[in-house]
Amino acid sequence: MSLLRIGIIGCGRISVIYKEILLGMADKAIPVIAIDKDIERAKDFASYFSGCKYSTEITDLEKIKPDVVHVLTPHFLHKEHVCKALRAGCNVLTEKPIAITMEDAREMISVAKETGKKLGVIFQNRYIEGIQEVRKLIEKGAFGKITGAWSHLAWHRPPSYYQCDWKGSWEKEGGGVVIDQAIHSIDLVKYLMGCPVSTIQAHISRRVLTMIEVEDEADAVITFENGARYSFFACNYFVKNSPIRIEIAGEKGNAVLTEDKVEVTIYGKEPYTICSNAKEVKGERYWGSYHAYQIKDYYNKIIEGKEVPFAPEDAAETLAIVLGIYKSGKNSECIVMPEKL
Repeated sequence: MSLLRIGIIGCGRISVIYKEILLGMADKAIPVIAIDKDIERAKDFASYFSGCKYSTEITDLEKIKPDVVHVLTPHFLHKEHVCKALRAGCNVLTEKPIAITMEDAREMISVAKETGKKLGVIFQNRYIEGIQEVRKLIEKGAFGKITGAWSHLAWHRPPSYYQCDWKGSWEKEGGGVVIDQAIHSIDLVKYLMGCPVSTIQAHISRRVLTMIEVEDEADAVITFENGARYSFFACNYFVKNSPIRIEIAGEKGNAVLTEDKVEVTIYGKEPYTICSNAKEVKGERYWGSYHAYQIKDYYNKIIEGKEVPFAPEDAAETLAIVLGIYKSGKNSECIVMPEKL
């Protein structure tokens, strides 16, 4: 396989970052079709790549059969578009969340197994250099027993952000600040903790962005099976996008992520900082600079015939935590997480 043939479903705002990444990976991959309900958006994306076709019909995937399809559509369409791409014989790397219900996530995983195609889900911040280093330190026991974690997200989303046909609704977006923005913080804590969640007690509210159905603030105490307690807070009514902060605390030290920089402290040793080496990318700053890392890793695994990074079951576990926060917050009760998905 010389060049991976790439399909894009969804040519909206986030497709800008994929366009730039694919332009920089001409030695590895070439887009062959761009699909969007708005033909002009599909045509514009395709215009950057020689020979790339454009369409409004997902059924055209069956004619062209890309090696990999990126699903960049609204949350509620992920299951439909991922399953159609898998059944068309394509490997799929979809944007987060994997879906907005566990039933949809399970069906997507089942179709991937039935078709023998590789399904991956974007959680690009796992590739931050400091996160990778901290994961290794935790596995080596450098922090001792992990006792807790906290994350803080205070971002700004103006009312205009929700002036589209799917944002701000439970039915189509699946939630608000938790499933759309803070899901990355939740995923990173779960990734570093390395064990399942046992209970969730949460609160959600709509404090400032009252024109939407979904929450603009959420907080929770999330307990993992290793006994560690995770204090979670997120809102998107702040006056600006403040840097994300996450801390993992252990008996022998701690690590603090601020945006994409990680400070490591092991008691009795000199603290040190792990800075990002990622290049800035075009598009919204809050998408981060690590999409290219995960996409390149995914492509390499497809070319080499290996398992793709981060199984879809892993993404479904992150979704389960998000949905647990919603269930607890809506019902004002402590949720005991199921043993299996």
